[in-house]
Amino acid sequence: MKCWRLPNGIELIVAEGDITKARVDAIVNPANSLMIMGGGVAGAIRRAGGEEIEAEARRYAPVPVGRAVATGAGRLPAKYVIHAPTMEQPAMRIPLENAVKATRAALEEAVRLGVESIALPAMGAGVGGLRVREVAREMARIVASKDWPGVRRVVFVAWGNRAYEDMVDGVREALGDGEDCEKKVF
Repeated sequence: MKCWRLPNGIELIVAEGDITKARVDAIVNPANSLMIMGGGVAGAIRRAGGEEIEAEARRYAPVPVGRAVATGAGRLPAKYVIHAPTMEQPAMRIPLENAVKATRAALEEAVRLGVESIALPAMGAGVGGLRVREVAREMARIVASKDWPGVRRVVFVAWGNRAYEDMVDGVREALGDGEDCEKKVF
């Protein structure tokens, strides 16, 4: 794991693992506007947390890119799932700007909920077709860009070693070198 202490008081952690097992207040689903939780991270969240997460999220649809909504987390260790659309329809290729808007919306929702810790995957890097390194760089810039009141720990969760290395490289491009750390994330 790599960690960065940011001037805004947030500890940014990059970890490799399963986001559905993250021990944080909220995890982020890089959703589609229709809140259909079929594949990728959304499908993993639905399978691990239960169908009730999707059923609750669908009540908010359609949610535009740049907005986020929160639901309960079902059987997940987190308290909430923040659904931040990166695309309008399921399985769309997206521009990097959509990942930027979704990340910002997820953090705004975390502030609104009053959560201290949040875990995000590489927003739009799976089904959306973006590169993990580029997404991680922009996500890190957003986390560091301002004060996110109440948020103290942000975890970027990579699925697999290759994604982890790319995620660390992207965050390093934005924030400089981090340090090795051992944190309880999963």
